[in-house]
This record gives sequence, structure tokens and C-alpha cells, in this order.
Amino acid sequence: MKHFDYIFTGTGLSALMTVYKMVLSGKFKDKSILLIDENTKKANDRTWCFWDKNDTLWEDSISKKWNLALFVNEDFRRDLDLKPYHYNMVKGLGFYNQVFDLISKQENITFVNQKVLEIEESENIILIQTDAESFSCSKVFNSIYNKRKVENQTKYPVLQQHFIGWFIKSEQPVFNPEQATFMDFSVEQRGNTRFMYVLPASRTEALLEYTLFSHNNLEKAEYETEIKKYIQNLGITNYEIIEKEQGSIPMTCYPFWKLNTKNVINIGTSGGWTKASTGYTFKNSDKKSTELVSFLQTETDFTKFHKKSKFWFYDLLLLDILDRKNELGSTIFSSMFKKGNPTLIFKFLDEETSLLEDIQVILKCPKMLFIKALCHVIIKTMK
Repeated sequence: MKHFDYIFTGTGLSALMTVYKMVLSGKFKDKSILLIDENTKKANDRTWCFWDKNDTLWEDSISKKWNLALFVNEDFRRDLDLKPYHYNMVKGLGFYNQVFDLISKQENITFVNQKVLEIEESENIILIQTDAESFSCSKVFNSIYNKRKVENQTKYPVLQQHFIGWFIKSEQPVFNPEQATFMDFSVEQRGNTRFMYVLPASRTEALLEYTLFSHNNLEKAEYETEIKKYIQNLGITNYEIIEKEQGSIPMTCYPFWKLNTKNVINIGTSGGWTKASTGYTFKNSDKKSTELVSFLQTETDFTKFHKKSKFWFYDLLLLDILDRKNELGSTIFSSMFKKGNPTLIFKFLDEETSLLEDIQVILKCPKMLFIKALCHVIIKTMK
């Protein structure tokens, strides 16, 4: 059985960001690192988006940037000037290529295309069993999501950001390639929080995603029917579907960090690195992976890594509302974006605002909803 210093069980966004930064730091050349995943990471299987003011470490992976965005509901449309931010789209394959181009050149890093079956931890060593062989290590970075553990509890709401997206090429030039549609709530809500998300690459090409923040996924045909309706409403009569993608991202304030041990840390979705109130993953994982690489250089006990912030509590209040009254998502987000400063909202969603700035954003939201949520959360946590 081969032994490694570090093993990553699952190589999703968070794992690859962490390993990439470990290499760039130059501090882990003497550590043997194993990456295990049943997915070879050679397909364009997902799209991430994030906003930032400056160029980032991931410029080579960014396929499109926008400085303008659009927010829509059934009552109003608002064009958003994002400056000083720009909205970035990262396609999965571009990101995988950037990371693997670097880590494949490192003699101390090994990747195996296998499925992890079990992680067995003892006091001094951790055993990893895959569908092909076994490995041992000193530290594990786990990003394999334990759905059952999270959904079998009732203290913390669990919703899903679930979607199907089509990247299409239209014969009609209907898209504005300089403006992304951030949220379009003009689609029928049907008792849920439902919106369309449009990322134009050119006048004739765009990714359109039908997205919900709700408890249960739909039948595939329902997502696709709604995408077809939206395309028709745009005035498109002839188009080609270039690619499809789908996903379901947990939205919860469940305290994943409590599952960490001295030698096993949960990262990514499994570690609560997804922004609970929006399902955005890229920016949060970028920040957390940087913090983790720095942590590894001075600490050895993974139970010391997590720090809970005020934003965790803000997210909990929103999820409490959507958990009990899922149809109110359009009302809440519309109240924020109708008159709110978009750059301040983005700063708030990036968890970089001061308390005074928090208040400016929160006061745009329906106050009574959040007061009731606050009371409900307090009562629930006291039980």
C-alpha cells in the first residue's frame, strides 16, 4: 500500500484550486500528494461565474467578461453598470486545463482515475479504499458530498440551486454580448423561486440556464420546456444546441466544519464553501483555498480552520424564509436590485462589506420578512 502525505478525495473546484496554490506557493515540494477522482476532468461539464474588480489567478480560464448586467422581474427591468466589477465566466474545461497543465509537471503529485469507496481514520493514519486499490496518508482533503448526513437533519434548512443550461447558436442576432442577464424573474414562479440566467458570448451565441432555488429538482423535460419558451420569447426561431449542462448545488448553513477532524478536512460543497444564499461557489472557493494553503504552512489540526462570520447568519435568515415560503425569492432579490447600488450588493454577496454597508443592503429588503425569520431562527436554535 502506497503512502502519501496528503490525499484529496474528489478533485472538484475546491480541491484543484487548493492543489494549484500549493504548487505556486513552493512550500509543499517535499510533500507527496495524491488526487483521486472517478471523473477524468477532460470534459466541459460545467460553468462557473464570479465577479471581481481586478485580474485574478484564473485569467487563463476566463472565456468571457461583462461590465454590464440586466435584472428583470414581471414588473421592471434594470440595467446594471457593474463597474468597478466585471462579471466573469469560467468554463469547466478551461479551468481543468489550466490546473492540470501545472500539476502534471510536478513529480510529487499523482492523479488516479478511481472511485473512492471509504475513508477510514485512526489515530495516526488514514486509509482510503477505492474501487481498485487502497492508499494511506497523514492528511485528507475530502470534497465528496455526504448528502444523507445533511438532508437527514432538520435544524438547518436545505434547498437546492438546480438548473439545466443550453449553450445555443441562433440564426437571429438577438443577444447583447456586452450584457449578462443576472436574474430574469419574469418566468412563471409556480410557487418557487425561479429565474432565467443568460450569458451571451456574441450576438448569436449564449448560455441560457433555467434555475430554481427550491427543495426538489424537476423532471428534465420541465427545465427544457421553459428554456424553449424563453428562447421563443426572445424572437429566436432557428437555433442549434451546442452544449448542455445541468447541476444541483446544496444551499444550506449546515455547520460542515463540525465534521472536520484533526487530520480530515471537508472542502468545497462538503465543507460549506458554497455561498449558502446564492449557490455561488467559485469566489468563495478561491478565498477559502487561499486561506487553507496559508493555514497548512503553520497549523496541523484541521479543527482549527473554520471561522464563522456574520454573513453565515445573514444567509441563514434568507434560507429560513425560502424554506418556509419558497415563492418569495423574486420579491426579496427584486427589492435589493430595484433601487440598490449593484456594486454594493456584489460587495455584500462577496462578504466584504462593513456593518454599515450591510445595513444599507439589508434595508432594501422586505423588513418584516427578515424580522419574522430572525424570531423563527432564534426559537428554533433554542429548542
